[in-house]
Amino acid sequence: MRLSLITIATILFNFSSAKDLKNVLFVTFDDLRPALKCYGDDNAVTPNIDRIARDGIIFKHVYAQQSLCAPSRNSLLTSRRPDTLHLYDFYSYWRTFAGNFTTLPQYFKENGYHTKSIGKIFHPGISSNFSDDQPYSWSEPPFHPSTLIYKNAEVCFSDDEPFVPHKNVVCPVRLSSQPGGTLPDMETTQEAVKFLRRSSTGAKPFFLAVGYHKPHLPLKYPKHFDDYHDLHRVVLPDHRSRPPQMPDIAWNPWADLRERYDVQKLNLTFPYEQMPDSSAKLIRRSYYAAVTYVDSLLGQIIDQLMESSLYEETVIVLLGDHGWALGENGEWSKYNNYESTTRVPLVIRAPSKSSNMLHFEINEDIVELLDVFPTLAHLAGLPDVPPCEDKNKDMLCTEGKNLFQKNQSFDYVHRLERYLTLRILLQPAQSVPKN
Repeated sequence: MRLSLITIATILFNFSSAKDLKNVLFVTFDDLRPALKCYGDDNAVTPNIDRIARDGIIFKHVYAQQSLCAPSRNSLLTSRRPDTLHLYDFYSYWRTFAGNFTTLPQYFKENGYHTKSIGKIFHPGISSNFSDDQPYSWSEPPFHPSTLIYKNAEVCFSDDEPFVPHKNVVCPVRLSSQPGGTLPDMETTQEAVKFLRRSSTGAKPFFLAVGYHKPHLPLKYPKHFDDYHDLHRVVLPDHRSRPPQMPDIAWNPWADLRERYDVQKLNLTFPYEQMPDSSAKLIRRSYYAAVTYVDSLLGQIIDQLMESSLYEETVIVLLGDHGWALGENGEWSKYNNYESTTRVPLVIRAPSKSSNMLHFEINEDIVELLDVFPTLAHLAGLPDVPPCEDKNKDMLCTEGKNLFQKNQSFDYVHRLERYLTLRILLQPAQSVPKN
């Protein structure tokens, strides 16, 4: 079903009172493409994301500003484009090199909210000043799971080497064999549940940001989640080869995979040899299993919202920071401008009493992650943030817009109904089919 822009405006932003501030649950999933049942992906098993979608709006055509963690997250959280932030990698902090731009959680904090970061929200390191933008964005120190230090540990077993641990791409594990008997995203979930229990009697509204690390590599998750995804039913993409005449500058040789043992032992010729079908199916199955895993963890948070009688007072937003290629066009990575790496899921659910949001609506318009900041502020009942003008970008403003004020222009990428046009630096523009 296609909703008009006017309809979206009516659904989302008919508020009873600007003073009726709502809590916010803001959940990000690292490297999550729209591999969800509610997006029509029959390979997916995602009942908890789906139940939020049934109670809210699915945005079908949402795009990250860049398919890389730090630039995408900083752009999302400031509603400023990478060009404005001067960040295309991991190595600059916008407050130092670009401008003292207000972030999404900072805006809520400055308007009386208690803001809390759990897991991966900002990308760690230089790009968030080694502090997750503390003290600007958060009311208390951000929480990071203690077991994250083992994220690349040699704890992965395979069927052909069941007793020799390695650092693999595909890494289903038994929790009893893991350090601390747990995994980082499980720790993140436990901390979020504790926060919600405390917040049920709090005087302030809250902005709770929960950042899951999966399905980012390695694809590490409790082994029983493989049972949801039959390896023999895994479907490979139609277009599995590198596109003809593709310029070298546009190709990413998926170094993240090649450094891991299970891909190293394939002895693939660098940089273009295609992944064997058997390995491709294993990786795709594990990606979907990792998504099912974090979906199950999200379910615990949603259950706690309901148990604490907070669900009807909370705006929920679920999104991916960028996508990830699963063999489309021969790619197994992010770092490019293909549909598989720039398109992300975005599901928003707002309390019906304040927003008049209809349940289970599908929006077909083209949206950018830049739009989340102004839209979420509006849904929560905060004053609208003005759009940035060319000459006043140091003021409080956003380069994104409320979702009913969209256009279809992107930096370097122009998305049409059938075609995605990529403008590649140092190369002529070219158009490739949507798939």
